[in-house]
Amino acid sequence: MQAVYIEAHGGPEVLTYGERPEPQALAGEVKIRVKATALNRLDLYTRDGGRGLEREFPPPLILGGDCAGEIMECGDGVAVLKPGDRVVVNPRLSCLQCAPCLAGQDDQCRRSRFLGSAIDGSYAEYIAIPAANAHPLADGVTFEQAAAVPTTYLPVWNMLVRRLQLKPWQTVLVLSASAGVGTAAIQMAKDVIGARVIATTSSPEKAAKAAALGADVVINYKDEDIRERVREITGGAGVDCVVDHVGADFFAAAFSSLRTGGRYGICGATTGLRTELHLGQLFSQQKEIYGVFMGTKEDMREIVEMLNRGVVKPSVDRTFPLAEAAAAHQAMEETSFFGKLILTQE
Repeated sequence: MQAVYIEAHGGPEVLTYGERPEPQALAGEVKIRVKATALNRLDLYTRDGGRGLEREFPPPLILGGDCAGEIMECGDGVAVLKPGDRVVVNPRLSCLQCAPCLAGQDDQCRRSRFLGSAIDGSYAEYIAIPAANAHPLADGVTFEQAAAVPTTYLPVWNMLVRRLQLKPWQTVLVLSASAGVGTAAIQMAKDVIGARVIATTSSPEKAAKAAALGADVVINYKDEDIRERVREITGGAGVDCVVDHVGADFFAAAFSSLRTGGRYGICGATTGLRTELHLGQLFSQQKEIYGVFMGTKEDMREIVEMLNRGVVKPSVDRTFPLAEAAAAHQAMEETSFFGKLILTQE
């Protein structure tokens, strides 16, 4: 089969488009013809070997996690799915045997693996995965939309619905509205929960797109101070919740924007892994911080239900043919996009 893989760490130039062995569906697995694959920052970190993702070669590694396509084959024991089903894939594979998995907390699985970083992923014509990680799609959902969902909507759902428990009468601050997580958070907070949304971004063009997605107020952090603007918008109270997926550069301003008793959720750190925490604000203002990494299989089921109903509509910026994965990686590094970048196949 045709796939995009790496045989060494480096820049986009190390991405190779060529032949790799076609996977087979083992017991409990389904084999999927991949139609669309979404890029994530994890793909770039795995490719360049940063953030603890350095690995030894050989063997080569096929990148990619989030994907959608059609089931071609079902292994023994697969009862719910069948060939021809359109599905979206949860890229985080849990063991289903450890204590957290057995307690329904598989997002804390001690032996979890991620497609495209720990094992071969979805930059390929075919992929074989556990049937529990494939979720049926409604006919009205495109493969491109579906592929844009897992690694953006899973942490956002986990964060806003389960951890931060955002309510319709509350206000949330969403950092970096143009990224996949940012666009998902705006839609989730506004269309699913019904809360007031303040978003941040870096240009008037991106601000207009964030507003069109549902943001009530958009702060251009190039021209405005986030903390001061939030205080102005909320009458000095601050926001109830923060959705942070960017890390160091904005942490101080966002944390200071929380009201007393506010909740801070973080699921990424694209601008840096280390920052300073004002402990006085933490305890005297009784603020709470939650670290979130993806979500549970039940979270994914609920998200796909919202996707199939048309409640959430993932934002796709551009699509590239699989063979042009290097160009897609370059576009992601340049950050001149709004929503998700997608690799497609016929």
